[in-house]
Amino acid sequence: MRNLSFVRFPGKHEEERVIAVYHRHWFDIFSHLFLSVFLSVILLGGFLILPGLFPGITESPNVSFFFFLQNSFLLFLWVSLFLIWIDVYFDVWIITNERIVNIEQKDLFTRRVSELRFHTIQDVTSEVNGILPSILDFGDVLVQTAGESPRFIFHNIPNPVGVKDTIMKLAERGRRHAGTTPESDAPAA
Repeated sequence: MRNLSFVRFPGKHEEERVIAVYHRHWFDIFSHLFLSVFLSVILLGGFLILPGLFPGITESPNVSFFFFLQNSFLLFLWVSLFLIWIDVYFDVWIITNERIVNIEQKDLFTRRVSELRFHTIQDVTSEVNGILPSILDFGDVLVQTAGESPRFIFHNIPNPVGVKDTIMKLAERGRRHAGTTPESDAPAA
């Protein structure tokens, strides 16, 4: 097990110990970047092929407009790659000995931090849908609680079955420590 004592996040308690940190699977990142790579090929084609097909495009009156369009396209591509990286890199799920912390980057200036105590967990489900997720072993983990946010979702993380098992063990330990069981949390009929 690797040492995660260096991991810091908002609201971390002094005695709290980080057990695991999860980011999205590399294939999820790749699928987001695929469109940007496709647009890069178009940009490269614009630099190399268009002047050969249309020699007049690089002549004096048109050259400024041609380079303006190419540079605008390059700037748009660069900003979109940056935003994809921000979204993927800063979406993180942290499992500690006390709770689960979900830090979700919505856009450049919007971040949502949620937490879930282990004793409130009622059910944990792992979902792997599709051929590639099955081969590459990634999927979603859904954590069901009785609290305000009824579902806590880990999106496209590696080894979802292992993560589910880890959360279930910690939830059982949390319920024993809090003196509750899933049956005692359920409303009386």
